[in-house]
Amino acid sequence: MNRLANEHSPYLLQHAANPVDWFPWGDEAFARARRERKPIFLSIGYSTCHWCHVMAHESFENAAVAAVLNDQFVSIKVDREERPDVDRVYMTFVQATTGSGGWPMSVWLTPDLKPFYGGTYFPPESRWGRPGFVDILAEIGRVWTSEPEKVQGSADALTAQLRGVEQNAPSADLPGARALEQTAASFREAFDRVNGGFGTAPKFPRPCELLFLFREYARSGNTDARDIALATLGAMAAGGMRDHIGGGFHRYSVDGAWRVPHFEKMLYDQAQLVLAFLEGAQVSGDRYYAEVAEDTLKYVLRQMTDEAGGFYSAEDADSLPPEDVGKAGAHAMEGAFYLWRASELAPLVGEDEPIVRQRFGIEENGNAPADPHGEFTGKNLVYLARSVEEIANDLRKDPDEVSAALERARLRLFEHRVTRPHPYLDDKVLTAWNGLMIAAFARAARVVGSYGQDGSAYLAAARRAASFIRGRMWNGETGTLLRRYRRSEASIEAYAEDYAYLIFGVLELFQADPDPAWLEWAEVLERRQDQLFWDDVSGGWFSTTGKDAAVLLRMKEDYDGAEPTASSISVLNLLVLSHLLEEPRWAGRIERTFKYFATRLEQMGRGVPMMASALSAHLSGMRQVVIVGDETGDGELSRRTGQQYLPFAVTLNLSRARQQALASKLPFIASMTPVAGAPAAYVCRDFTCRAPVTTAAELDSAIYS
Repeated sequence: MNRLANEHSPYLLQHAANPVDWFPWGDEAFARARRERKPIFLSIGYSTCHWCHVMAHESFENAAVAAVLNDQFVSIKVDREERPDVDRVYMTFVQATTGSGGWPMSVWLTPDLKPFYGGTYFPPESRWGRPGFVDILAEIGRVWTSEPEKVQGSADALTAQLRGVEQNAPSADLPGARALEQTAASFREAFDRVNGGFGTAPKFPRPCELLFLFREYARSGNTDARDIALATLGAMAAGGMRDHIGGGFHRYSVDGAWRVPHFEKMLYDQAQLVLAFLEGAQVSGDRYYAEVAEDTLKYVLRQMTDEAGGFYSAEDADSLPPEDVGKAGAHAMEGAFYLWRASELAPLVGEDEPIVRQRFGIEENGNAPADPHGEFTGKNLVYLARSVEEIANDLRKDPDEVSAALERARLRLFEHRVTRPHPYLDDKVLTAWNGLMIAAFARAARVVGSYGQDGSAYLAAARRAASFIRGRMWNGETGTLLRRYRRSEASIEAYAEDYAYLIFGVLELFQADPDPAWLEWAEVLERRQDQLFWDDVSGGWFSTTGKDAAVLLRMKEDYDGAEPTASSISVLNLLVLSHLLEEPRWAGRIERTFKYFATRLEQMGRGVPMMASALSAHLSGMRQVVIVGDETGDGELSRRTGQQYLPFAVTLNLSRARQQALASKLPFIASMTPVAGAPAAYVCRDFTCRAPVTTAAELDSAIYS
């Protein structure tokens, strides 16, 4: 076992038995490189990354390759999910020098941590147009030995260029509605009107794009923006990227039709997609979208929730095929847990087989496309090939009968699938991703409850997770938030995204469960985030504190990708907080951040859709909607706020006890009372409230006028 055996990261532990003499990121490795004057080989990935597994098996488990690494390099392994600060620096370098990026990421550094060569996955020998890893090691070793000054000079110059890229001058003016209109138009131009989504293959579920389009519809009445977002949600829900047997969504679609997934499942995708589907239900009035969200939440509760309440990070794409159990030399394959042979159906679903085949597109010889390793051959991906109505017409059955058969079959397929070897579960708890998931569960409790269903399990999950983070990863005395928890050990001081996402989740929880403790904690976290990360020169929030000298760049993210930037979420947080609590500095920080991102918003708005969502809320003006007198939360007014799409409103449903407990913190609610004994809703702007209303129709009028 190498040094990684002492780490807590699941990804690092996966490499603890490699013959490579790995170091974790830290002073011991840096000192060795300086002392021995060796270049550093830095490998960055994460535990559920398929191509990370491939490169590990091909190269890092190979004794001959390890011998070269051990002789000529100091090798460092980094878990990008634990150390996004390190990952971002070198990903910026790789993208700038190669035009693309991804994981595993392979970067060669000087002993002072400056990069001079990099890429992503490298096969052991040259193939597929990629240079071989062994050849690269030999050439870098040769150049380092023969021309070290030249390599150092190149690294110095590249690092200086990276530092220059990170500097961005804020605009003198706030971006306006025109920027939002142009961004919506750019999404319309890129929209795939046949398959949904944007562009061609591969297609990633980037929910912040859809959240922006919904907000643009709410702000401007742009029905095209709404329809594009709904069509994309519908396509994702029907495609193979969704796990139709066990719930949840896979990482992305390899093809343009959302049919063929890359099978890993990430917590941040589940959380953000739940939010998008819940908003889709509110925008459209179609409960189907909420049902997809609930199906995803049930998967998270069943498979990705710690018994103490925190949410796990991910499930792998790879697992051992059931038919290979017990075979010598068997190895994990991508999608093995999720794929089906047609011959498996009849013993499991019996007379329902014709329905199942039509519904899920099952073909006798498999519907999965050919893959380089032949792992999909003869197997079927599950997707929604035909509607219930089409199947009913074709088989001359009642649609209810078809639906009942599909429910029976799904349960039997699920029960059988559980007996297969499971994909690896990354059981670390990350504060940032938990914040997103807390928001999703809290929002679901409100939306599901508005349909007359019991959302208490979702609210309980949000509360437990928030309590988990507060109890295990937050020190109120020192104001220290930690990023990662695993097996009774919490460590790594939190980054801006941890604060931002957690505050987002706690504010959503407060609106579902208006306990003063949640609001107080959100405020404390916000002030601490500002203290540590706010850029008082240019605006926006840095990703790191800048205290770690080993991290070469203090970056400020400006791309809302699979995870939105800390600055985008932070502006949204301040828009909510500033309509609950009066703090003059927050308005200035909101505007200064918009000015910092103005060029991006005006010229490349598709890159920052979550920031565009925040700008949409700012330009529309936020409202406060407070309902009093509905102790159970299931009255007409409360249901209405859960069903309605209100992206520019802070909503609270207060019992008399909660109202009294919050009155000192929220003085604008103190005088609110029911009307003639009936629950009443107060719609306010900037803490100035209209006359109370008592019906859903009056509430709609007050909100939209």
